[in-house]
Amino acid sequence: MGRILAFIPLAIAAVFGGFFLWGLNPDRDPNNIPSVLISQPAPQFDLAAIEGLETPGLSRADLVDNAGPVIVNVFASWCVPCRAEHGILTQMVEKDGLRLFGINYKDKPEDATKWLAELGNPYERIGSDLSGRAGIEWGLSGVPETFIVGPDGTVLFRYVGPVVGDEAIARFREALEQAGALPRGQNG
Repeated sequence: MGRILAFIPLAIAAVFGGFFLWGLNPDRDPNNIPSVLISQPAPQFDLAAIEGLETPGLSRADLVDNAGPVIVNVFASWCVPCRAEHGILTQMVEKDGLRLFGINYKDKPEDATKWLAELGNPYERIGSDLSGRAGIEWGLSGVPETFIVGPDGTVLFRYVGPVVGDEAIARFREALEQAGALPRGQNG
């Protein structure tokens, strides 16, 4: 019995080592998290505007009957990667004329308004998700996450993590092209 107990720490270390090696696998893509929302209607939600901000709130109704696809970005002022991708999303709105909606996730209104005042506000609408309930409905694994929603309110694409770096931007722009938000060949 003593020998068996002596091997338990070794077995636990082997299991943790296996998970560690799996995490280092260069073929593993942490952004490739499946979403049950793809090709499904966006979830029902109705979020009030961020207190102290002039930008209107966001609901599922705002995602339906649009002339083209829209981008829904889930962000927070406390999220460092959100800050990194903010300029890229702003540029897509300004340069490409894309429509950007936001869900401010588990963030204090005063922090969100300060963050947007500092970095600029490219969002047409922003819903305040203080409780995180809308995030659960959208199946978030964390922030930032960015969705492309079709004109009929169908979720077409989900990007987990910041849209930062050439590869991520190219992948996101390709999804925008496939959704019809950008003309073909404008990936770059």
